[in-house]
Amino acid sequence: MTYAIGVDFGGTQVRAARVDREGKVHAHRFVATAATNGPEAVIGQIERLVGAVMEDVGRAEILGLGVGAPGPVDPVAGIVLSAPSLHGWIDVPLRAILRERSGLPVAVHNDGNVAVLGEWRFGSGRGCRDFVYITVSTGIGGGIMADGRLLLGRKGMAGEIGHMIVAEHGPRCSCGNRGCWEAVASGTALSRAAGTALASGRRSSILALAAGEPIAGRHVMAAAAEGDEVALDLVRREGELLGLGLVGLLHLFSPERIALGGGVMHGLALLEPHIRHVVSERAMPAYRDVPICAAQLGDAAGVIGAAALMLADTSDFNP
Repeated sequence: MTYAIGVDFGGTQVRAARVDREGKVHAHRFVATAATNGPEAVIGQIERLVGAVMEDVGRAEILGLGVGAPGPVDPVAGIVLSAPSLHGWIDVPLRAILRERSGLPVAVHNDGNVAVLGEWRFGSGRGCRDFVYITVSTGIGGGIMADGRLLLGRKGMAGEIGHMIVAEHGPRCSCGNRGCWEAVASGTALSRAAGTALASGRRSSILALAAGEPIAGRHVMAAAAEGDEVALDLVRREGELLGLGLVGLLHLFSPERIALGGGVMHGLALLEPHIRHVVSERAMPAYRDVPICAAQLGDAAGVIGAAALMLADTSDFNP
């Protein structure tokens, strides 16, 4: 049997998996990212995890190593141009470094691109020619399959959907701009909105559910599921803001299906009515019947998609 190794890393975790041609994960390892220690520390983590998931197979069984990296990535040169969630990641030639150290063929793409590829080949996008995947967690990311090909754009940097401007005078985003979709509708934004609501004096079970931890989206969703009024207001607004961004994506890419993943989407059942309301009110009629569904691969979308870079005709995924 032959396999590919997939690596997905960001500000929180570094993940690696050994994946077969059917998208089945045979070995999976992860560690907390050494995010503040610079590129060399994180690359060392990648090397160790790759070694761990290859322990019980021979090198001849490995087709190559695919990597999903945060921020703008030039897949032609294999360079991570910038990764705001990681200290010191500016113009890092990641493909060349990993190819030299591992001895394997290596492909490097943006993490949103590899996740959409994983969902398209093995998850919620199967059977679609045109498909959009969105992950809503600490930030908002995603990717686009257009006519059966990964949409890359100039330098492979297309698909930074979290940085669409949806609120002209909105809050500052991690990218430095104001009013990005990520800045108003990510899990981080939801947590911030919860803190503002509680600071105003409104009573809520959110604090009790957080139990001394920083308030997170999961606490808001849990409180909303219990009928907490503050949490329900926050979920309604979160759904509306997500819906606004989805309307733009429907009009731009006319996909057959949109899949939603990431931590915030554990509350999709609560969010969906509000998302649907905005889509039905704001999208042009011809776009309103597009299915908006839950992604299927969960946290494994990134590593499976990264491995998929090496499991098929990579001319479809590399410029």
